[in-house]
Amino acid sequence: MLVLKRRRADFEAVIVDLDGTMVDTLGDFVQALQRMLADLGLPGIDPGAIEAMVGKGSEHLIRSVLAHVRAQDVEALYAQAWQRYQHHYLQINGQFSRVYPGVVEGLESLRGQGLKLACLTNKPLSFALPLLQSKGLDVFFDQVFGGDSFARKKPDSLPLLKTCEALDSDPVRTLMLGDSSNDAQAARAAGCAVVLVSYGYNHGRPVSEVDADGVIDSLAELAVRSSPAD
Repeated sequence: MLVLKRRRADFEAVIVDLDGTMVDTLGDFVQALQRMLADLGLPGIDPGAIEAMVGKGSEHLIRSVLAHVRAQDVEALYAQAWQRYQHHYLQINGQFSRVYPGVVEGLESLRGQGLKLACLTNKPLSFALPLLQSKGLDVFFDQVFGGDSFARKKPDSLPLLKTCEALDSDPVRTLMLGDSSNDAQAARAAGCAVVLVSYGYNHGRPVSEVDADGVIDSLAELAVRSSPAD
């Protein structure tokens, strides 16, 4: 078990990423993207190639997929591709995904410690909310924010700072739980501690390469406690 300690200030809130941290949504991405490509008359994509593209928001994902299948003009196709992707994703949202082992237990433990919780994802809010609800995870969170909730997305620090604001939590007393360098970079820039899971989507790179305060194999492994102030 990873016991995370914070000197000088107790943790009072935790911000949790969604895709790759709480829910394995790769199956949803694959289904929606393959159907989008078929609508556009483009060849399908190897599901294995999609995982490294996940994590930077739907706009980046769609553009990356179009470029991967060698679409003639990515920008000219983008608006239609986004419309078809949104249509299909909303239809299948959550049907081809699963909650990772230990997530419910981990969230229950954090709640039991009296911590305020927020979900912060680069996924559009209209996708994130129904997914959390369908998996029964929405009940754990005081706030939920998507990639379109703020002017910028992770790895920018703005979403974390705004989420801390909404939770009325000082960044130094807030922990970010994520799965990728996006989460870690945003946390470092915002002044938050960060712990990453070992099993998520880190753009095709080992999570061990990322600057973080710890890596866990399950959210159930995390315990947060304070150290005496200096």
